[in-house]
Amino acid sequence: MEVRWIGVEPVRLGPPHTTCGLVFSLLLGAWSAQALEMSVGKIPFLQAVNGSTVTLPCTYASCIGIENLYFNWQFNDNGTMQKVCESVIPSEGVVPDVTIFRERVEFVGKNHQNNVSILLLNITFEDGGQYTCFGRNPKEHHKNHSAIFNLIVVDELREVDNTLTIIIASAVGGAIALLMGFMLLKNFTLFVLTKLEEKNKECLVTSSGIDNTENGLSGSKADSKPTPKKK
Repeated sequence: MEVRWIGVEPVRLGPPHTTCGLVFSLLLGAWSAQALEMSVGKIPFLQAVNGSTVTLPCTYASCIGIENLYFNWQFNDNGTMQKVCESVIPSEGVVPDVTIFRERVEFVGKNHQNNVSILLLNITFEDGGQYTCFGRNPKEHHKNHSAIFNLIVVDELREVDNTLTIIIASAVGGAIALLMGFMLLKNFTLFVLTKLEEKNKECLVTSSGIDNTENGLSGSKADSKPTPKKK
């Protein structure tokens, strides 16, 4: 029996190394899209007054979700990393039971909107420094990631000196006002000159008409005597 394939073309694959490279690139792209990410926001630092209460923000994100996500906060104490708190989040929406290792620290994340932020109460100058928010997700083959937040403790917040800004704004405003005044003066001058030119033309036309009348030219008011007829 003869078997014929109708309307079917064979699919040709490239060389083995090319095909493997393509598959590896696709897998790497999918892995990158699923990777766990810890974030402390767009501004990773805060300047706060001694004795105040501050929030150290941190959120996590994962495209495939979490399962027993481990996270902790660490403080860099002159090169020595000290744990501030740690916990495990079993799944999305579950409030974790957080273990806190330092005084005046409160967990405020409550796991809503993937939040694992902490609160520092009555901060001192010793609390100033670098804090690291770390996470590890077993669902992503224990993929981990961390983000750093810097806390700066000061006696008082300095007022921003806007003197230079005011001077620059005043100079720019004065230059614009001067330019507008110059343009108005220019337009007014051109308007006056145009009116004077029109008036001069009218005077020239009037003077020309009077001269023609006095000289008895065509169009003048002088009486012209008819030529006497011969008898």
